[in-house]
Amino acid sequence: MGEKRAADNKKAPPKAKWPVLQPKLNLQTTRLKDNDLFTVQNFFTPAESKAFIKAAESAGFEHQGSLGPAKGEAYRDNDRIAVNDPALADMVWQSGLSKLLSDIKIRGKVAVGLNPNIRFYRYKVGQRFGRHIDESVDLGEGKHTVYTLLVYLSGAAKTKDKSDSNNTKDSASEPIVGGETVFYGSRNRVVAEASSLYVICMYGLLWISFSDVIVTMQVAPAEGMALLHIHGDKCMLHEARNVSKGIKYVFRSDVVFA
Repeated sequence: MGEKRAADNKKAPPKAKWPVLQPKLNLQTTRLKDNDLFTVQNFFTPAESKAFIKAAESAGFEHQGSLGPAKGEAYRDNDRIAVNDPALADMVWQSGLSKLLSDIKIRGKVAVGLNPNIRFYRYKVGQRFGRHIDESVDLGEGKHTVYTLLVYLSGAAKTKDKSDSNNTKDSASEPIVGGETVFYGSRNRVVAEASSLYVICMYGLLWISFSDVIVTMQVAPAEGMALLHIHGDKCMLHEARNVSKGIKYVFRSDVVFA
């Protein structure tokens, strides 16, 4: 039911001109479940996010579907680009993630970079990715992926800059309604501890609800925000909910440990 990694390299799109990222200082994380799930505000600037969208659209998306739950696959309906680009992976890693993850050690291993298999996702109105888990990938030489990295290139909260005055009719810049990333805990297992029924955190990005003994966490897309969650044998069941307005764009890679 997890994402099919082998299919990600099926076809390479035309070479895109990616934006040059500036190093980010003083990035701050919001821990949603210890080191298993956290967000990083303003990981990409609004200008960088828009430049990635423009470059991805120029390269061209392909529709990605699935056989569906009846055939043992998660429901999937989105558009995708997959590129093997070590230089892009290293640029994103060096722009702030390297320092941010330097104090995390898992099973004696530390983060050393990003998976060069870079993906861009596009969700138009009505598209979603059903409940699934993300698999860990063995990259050889003692390296394997531990975290999923998602960077939202568009979001629910519109961030205006000078370029917006020339782009007011662009659906890519329209605020998103829906498209939340939702994490589920199994029965009798708490995903995140909370002192009250509803928790409102900074930027209003996190919603926690208690239904019997199942706890769910919902993260709304915000332009430039990074979301990291552990995957592999500790991956939480999660989904990308239906987009009801706007277009949701996501940069996707994985954090490699060695």
